[in-house]
Amino acid sequence: MAAENTNIVFEAHPMKGGDGPNSYMKNSILQRGSVDAAKELLNKAIAEKLDIEIFLPSKSFHIADLGCSTGPNTFLAVENILEAVESKYQSQGLKSQIPEFLVFFNDHISNDFNMLFQSLPQNRRYHAAGVPGSFYKRVFPNASINFAYSSTAIQWLSRVPTVIEDSTSPAWNKGCIHYSNATDEVTRAYETQYSDDMESFLQARAQEIVYGGLIVLTFPGRHSDTPHSDATPNVLLQLLGSSLMDLVRKGVVSEEKVDSFNIPVYSMSPKELSDVVERNGCFSIEMVADLLVSWVEDTSSMPKLIASHIRAGMEGLLKQHFGEEILDELFDLYQKKCEDHISTIISGKAVNFLVVLKRKED
Repeated sequence: MAAENTNIVFEAHPMKGGDGPNSYMKNSILQRGSVDAAKELLNKAIAEKLDIEIFLPSKSFHIADLGCSTGPNTFLAVENILEAVESKYQSQGLKSQIPEFLVFFNDHISNDFNMLFQSLPQNRRYHAAGVPGSFYKRVFPNASINFAYSSTAIQWLSRVPTVIEDSTSPAWNKGCIHYSNATDEVTRAYETQYSDDMESFLQARAQEIVYGGLIVLTFPGRHSDTPHSDATPNVLLQLLGSSLMDLVRKGVVSEEKVDSFNIPVYSMSPKELSDVVERNGCFSIEMVADLLVSWVEDTSSMPKLIASHIRAGMEGLLKQHFGEEILDELFDLYQKKCEDHISTIISGKAVNFLVVLKRKED
């Protein structure tokens, strides 16, 4: 196994902290949909793929949520995992050997861990610990994790591809904030960054997860035959870029500021992920499935919901680059654009995936 590159610089763009009206805690219902949609498949994966006999006679079971943010979705996901693992022990006639559970909540060091731990369920059935650091590097000791989970987090890259920020490069992303409506050179730069990041992710997890342990990943993405520009997450970011250009025309922000701003998010396909897994060689792919995540039934409320969702995820990134004073006007414009394009958004290629990986013996 290749040695970890400790010289890599990781950008940190945590979700909006606190519990205010624009916080992630108050605006993560769409991510909650992924947690709910994944529950049945999560139960199936643990029932059929988790070999608990390997872990006996250990009296503790270690779970890691990678990219946990501030809650409440992480607590719901952890409870689903605990229930499924306990059910697995019971089905094997091992009820008396159900271990104690230790849950590691991992996110960037600038994540609002205070809010996270203030919100811990009072009646939880597990010990809890916070582990700050990028999941694109090692964050746990060797062979210390039985079950790793990450929901709607691995679409965030470790950084913006450096080449698209270079005005002398063919991949300079002038006039765009993302790759989905940019040149082929920009798209290839994002694809390369994603591939490099996932190799780092799997290399780190291969050292941290015990043999027979599982990784469950859920993420928004696209099918291989869907153009990047048609994937719904990318459509939403195109509308955000259009809103920023409206502010340029109004003289609120400079065009140079927009030219130098890029969002480090990539909508991968399961095929792209499986290619990286195969190159890594430490995991088997046990399950790949589409998640049926429902949008809200009342489409009239969707533009506001989407704008709140994107703001909770992107505010820190935007504030750092443009300043706080543009945010309200920007997201008023963005909500209006979502209203104008709601039929395109609803009919778009909105896909979430669940992938289950199992740590192989070396």
